[in-house]
Amino acid sequence: MKHYDLFLAGKKHAGADKLDVTNKFTGEVIATVSRADADMLEQAIAAGKAAENTVASLMVHEKQAILEYCVSAFEARFDELTQALIDEGGKPRGSAVAEVKRLISTFKLARDTVTTMPLGEVIPLDVTKTAEGYRGMTQRVPIGLCSLISPFNFPLNLTAHKIAPAIVAGCPFVLKPASSTPISALIIAEVLASSGLPEGAFSILPMSSDIADKLVTDERIKLLSFTGSDQIGWDMKARAGKKKVVLELGGNAAVMVEPGTDLDVAVPRIVTGGYSQNGQVCISVQRVLAHSDIYDELKTKLVEAVKAIHTGDPDDEDTLVGPMISTKERDRAHEWITQSIKDGATALVEGGVEGQVLKPYLLEGVAHSADIYEEEAFCPVVILERYESFSEGIKLVNQSRYGLQIGVYTPNIDDAFTAWDQIAAGGVVINDVPTFRVDNMPYGGVKDSGLGREGIRYAVLDMSEERLLVIKHTRKAQP
Repeated sequence: MKHYDLFLAGKKHAGADKLDVTNKFTGEVIATVSRADADMLEQAIAAGKAAENTVASLMVHEKQAILEYCVSAFEARFDELTQALIDEGGKPRGSAVAEVKRLISTFKLARDTVTTMPLGEVIPLDVTKTAEGYRGMTQRVPIGLCSLISPFNFPLNLTAHKIAPAIVAGCPFVLKPASSTPISALIIAEVLASSGLPEGAFSILPMSSDIADKLVTDERIKLLSFTGSDQIGWDMKARAGKKKVVLELGGNAAVMVEPGTDLDVAVPRIVTGGYSQNGQVCISVQRVLAHSDIYDELKTKLVEAVKAIHTGDPDDEDTLVGPMISTKERDRAHEWITQSIKDGATALVEGGVEGQVLKPYLLEGVAHSADIYEEEAFCPVVILERYESFSEGIKLVNQSRYGLQIGVYTPNIDDAFTAWDQIAAGGVVINDVPTFRVDNMPYGGVKDSGLGREGIRYAVLDMSEERLLVIKHTRKAQP
């Protein structure tokens, strides 16, 4: 059985104790990882604080070389990273391969951002007579030590979306990976340790939530970036003190389908968006809102497509839906679904439970007060609902307390702009599902879905501060 050490101030360390990591499909223990105690976390924070000036002073070419090294190392370890996602996360092989590609793409984007992102501007200050002769310039400087907390569902790419911008911005960091999927982050740590980052620039520490609370409250830390549940995230913000807080929280993503949509194109995308990654995606399609003119046709096609989904062993290349992350989450999701059916919903496709796998459900007639409708389902379920007008569809979309991303299928350009203007969400995706994301776009939510944006450039803005320089000079007449 393989063992992974933690990384403290950029170096391998044996932990205070060990955490068993299980294969989410078989339940077998596949590895152990070292866990940090409170003293180790204190050492990591102190080392990161001491490294602030050194990391901030890295030259552009040095950052570029570090990120290029990471790209090459990840490419060389592609198969290992893929298998780690399958084993520790229960991620189906196709999804795992796609995530490793996105890890590499995210670090490539970071490498390119180092040399292309503007870090300031010249501001005309002579806007009044008393300000004649003054000019302003700004530059962005690193915010300082960052605490990063990553989730289980994308243990490579969502970790990359915290680490890579920190390197670009010039910020040391301490990262806590999810306890259920720590191996992916520790493989990243092995690469970072050989990348040329200065001593103390990073620590990656699996640890209990109680010990990790210092990442939220310690005043030496200047930014907290958390991806996870909204209840935990907002509680962290309330206790974070003066530090900047970036929250990527839950979602309840809907897709509207208007008349004129090519359903043969839309239905496969809806199935992928609703059921891939076992439905454990913040922007997974949870609600399909279909105009009454095309509702019945869409329903027929969707039922047929969902029934054809291959489920089971995530190591099988044909599998779209594999195991849930834990028995607890499987049972919670299944209870929500079965309760909605008891309360009057219809299971157009009734999946059931098979081992650790929650098989796909397609529901109709779900009460708006049901947990599976109101909350973030985070499981392989899609709810189908009818609406009569475009404005009614917008209203149904907006009634959620979440606002991460929304999809709208429409051939009408006016409706597309209306959706963009009126839907309260961080992103509106026209003619595709809300599950669409590429790694350079601004990604984040409003309402209970969070604060701030990810995407390399946008995360760097959060991890840096603007500093103004004012110069007074005397204008000379041209000869």
